[in-house]
Amino acid sequence: MSEHRRKPPQPQEGGRAAARRGQSGSSSGRRAAPRGATGSPSDSYGSGFHGPGGEDPSSGGRAGARRVAQRSAGGRRRAAEPAGGRRGGPSGPSGRGRPASAKKRLVDYPRAGKYGWQRWVPSWKLVTGLFVGFMGSLVAVAGVGYAMVAVPKVDETATAQNNVYYWSDGSQMVATGGETNRQIIDLSQIPEAMRWAVISQENKTFYDDSGIDPKGIARAVFNMARGGQTQGGSTITQQYVKNAMLNDQSQTISRKFKEIFVSIKVGAEEDKDDIIEGYLNSAYYGRNAYGIQAAARAYFDKDAIKLNEGECAFLAATLKGATYYDPAGATSIDAAATPEANRKRALTQMQDTLDKMVEYKHLDAAKRATFTTLPKLENPRSNTQLSGQTGYLVDLANGYVITHSKETGITQDKLQQGGYSIYTTFDKNKVKQLEKAVSAVQKANIKPKERPDTDTHVQFGGASVNPATGAIEAIYGGEDATKHFTNNADQTGAQVGSTFKPFVLAAAMSWGVRDKDLGSSQAQDERTIVSPKSLFSGKNKLKIKNYDGTIWKNEKGEEWLQTNDGQASYGSPPNFKIDLREAMRESVNSAFVQLGMDVGLDKVKLAATSAGIKESSLTGADFPSFSIGISDPSAIRMAGSYATFAASGKQRDPYSVQKVTSRDGVIYTHKTETKEGFTSKVADNVTDVLKTVVEKGTGTAAQLPGRDVAGKTGTTDGNKSAWFVGYTPQLSTAITMFRYDDDETKKNRTFLEMFGTGGQKKIHGASFPAEIWHDYMAEAMKDLPKKSFPEPEPIGEVLNEDPIPSPSPSVTESEEASPSPSPTPTESEQPEPSPSPSDTCNNFFGCDNNSGGANGGGTTDGGTGTTSPSPSPSDTGDVTKGNGNGGFFGGSSG
Repeated sequence: MSEHRRKPPQPQEGGRAAARRGQSGSSSGRRAAPRGATGSPSDSYGSGFHGPGGEDPSSGGRAGARRVAQRSAGGRRRAAEPAGGRRGGPSGPSGRGRPASAKKRLVDYPRAGKYGWQRWVPSWKLVTGLFVGFMGSLVAVAGVGYAMVAVPKVDETATAQNNVYYWSDGSQMVATGGETNRQIIDLSQIPEAMRWAVISQENKTFYDDSGIDPKGIARAVFNMARGGQTQGGSTITQQYVKNAMLNDQSQTISRKFKEIFVSIKVGAEEDKDDIIEGYLNSAYYGRNAYGIQAAARAYFDKDAIKLNEGECAFLAATLKGATYYDPAGATSIDAAATPEANRKRALTQMQDTLDKMVEYKHLDAAKRATFTTLPKLENPRSNTQLSGQTGYLVDLANGYVITHSKETGITQDKLQQGGYSIYTTFDKNKVKQLEKAVSAVQKANIKPKERPDTDTHVQFGGASVNPATGAIEAIYGGEDATKHFTNNADQTGAQVGSTFKPFVLAAAMSWGVRDKDLGSSQAQDERTIVSPKSLFSGKNKLKIKNYDGTIWKNEKGEEWLQTNDGQASYGSPPNFKIDLREAMRESVNSAFVQLGMDVGLDKVKLAATSAGIKESSLTGADFPSFSIGISDPSAIRMAGSYATFAASGKQRDPYSVQKVTSRDGVIYTHKTETKEGFTSKVADNVTDVLKTVVEKGTGTAAQLPGRDVAGKTGTTDGNKSAWFVGYTPQLSTAITMFRYDDDETKKNRTFLEMFGTGGQKKIHGASFPAEIWHDYMAEAMKDLPKKSFPEPEPIGEVLNEDPIPSPSPSVTESEEASPSPSPTPTESEQPEPSPSPSDTCNNFFGCDNNSGGANGGGTTDGGTGTTSPSPSPSDTGDVTKGNGNGGFFGGSSG
């Protein structure tokens, strides 16, 4: 190849590559090769490729490579930097500081000279400065707050005011409140065990702390800021300050800070023994007892100094909230505060307190082991002003105020502080008349000394409701509120029996029976309204069917045979048809159980709630006996629901408080809300049928000459409760009777049978309850004008009409007031005589169930002819017993 066509050799050194190679060579410690040592062809061409001084920059060794790299990098850096940014410039030797024109700031944030995320990270100097400043501010605020507060005088604020209760006519009923039950005693009169019980449970560092718990305070303040609960985190000193020194009990951050500063000052200036003494004397223990001495009397009827360790631990538990720890219960305030639930909570808390006393060396372990159950308690009332019916009335009014706190603005704590005037709906004369009527019947017939096996534990309850307003005008809660503390007008758990049957009839006339020829979904829409003239079977041991004609069976495949009281059949064989008016008059179970199945038990339940019964007091509507009253609404709710019929279908909830005032004026006024429970046509037809019951049926004992009266008797299976619920156009009244073992020492209190009670073979609603109803209503209605019920419009179709007229049904012994011949057993029943009450208990679902107004109930209610073996009572579930939650407000009072 000719020399002139040869490609010139490419430089192998210089520029960035040379710099990198030069640096690499320098760092490796290897010496650069002299020119020509490599044997490369390019070594022979020197001219035109050499640098200054004859050196070739392309292969000039480490020095040459370094110079090339410095020239290249230096040029780029100088081009990018402003003047003065290099060495020797005004920004300093390094050339990396801020420009000369930049000024220093007091707070270097965002940080100058930093880039990216580092610009937003504060320096340690800034963080330290802010922390010191914040803590200094807190100290300053705390110092000012501490200096500004003073220790309030306990005597000026620890005494609660009275609440004053008024009758419906505006006259004063009773004045009662905090100051009525408080006694201040010295620390020497307070057992050491009481002090250590409270300290161990509430504030174990009481004698060492400054009066506050910083962690607890922070938690409480945080909760308040979020709108949550503020309880918790308070020391004994703080609680003492709150109870005895601060008039303002609002749950606000400003009041909490005031409490903190006062607590700190009290902790610093007051002796710890004085603080614990003041706390135990000012705290609320329940049962209207303020202070340890009043509490000792209220719960144990002894002086505080005589309390033992177990009693002290129990009283320490009540300080956490007597509503939920008093074994007597407080369902008038909260349905969850039942006696059973409260006893369990109180025992658990008491045992925990005793364990802590042992742990903190305040109680000997051997001594502690002797307190494993709740101590024996006295009755829950110590204020004699609340004797008789007054205590029940006050409880009912208090329960209404508290359960309606959204409208009244009054919580339990505020009510306990007092200062309210509470105007009730209770008519003074009617209350006295009802009490007199019950007492007269009770004294004349109930003789526990003569008949201890049958006449002990007999209880009566009653309530009157005004149909036009819903106002509760009278109640009978028991013999004496200071002796029997369960309000029998409110939740008792007594099943209502056949007084439930009017709701079945109302459902049949409101929604009708389902068409048996259609499918279940279609039958819900295709219904036939029922006329009271419709015919249903009154046969004893009637095999109950579903609406479509199939035999009803339980989950075990067992059939249901519904019995009537006295095993009597009604109507003529073979079909034993009887119209619904007559079935109601004679309280025939089989007819109404089958009617309920045809209508649908869901509709029967809806009718009951539409009338005013609380759903929480109703048992599950899954069994045929639902229609004959296995549920347990209160007397107040039963009177209120029948008042809906009296008011031609207009439903108004019962209430007990008309108005509440305080020093700020009127803070609550009741507003009656009217709903349509039923159409007037339905309600008036129910009333017309119930008039028949009083005129010539089981309720003749309730007749009031010259007045329209409608009503229904009710008796339950096992003869454990009996009812009469009746009404005139102006007043609806329910009377209940039962035997109830309310011994607090027994774990499970139960209803007792009433066979033989009062010298009668069996108690029916037609006996003592109807007699009491009559005597009371005769007096209560004496000054009221005589009014008649509306004439009912014809309603519905006559179902199951039989062209052959049926003779009058034979009358049972169950609830007929006048003598009548005994029913004649049918041919099918001739071989087996009517069983005794004890014999009727060997059937499906046991005996603790309701028969309606006639004792007995098929596979659940006393029937004796099931085709398959009867399960044990444990198989009954909730069928045979009410749920015990039938209070005025579903377990709470009103």
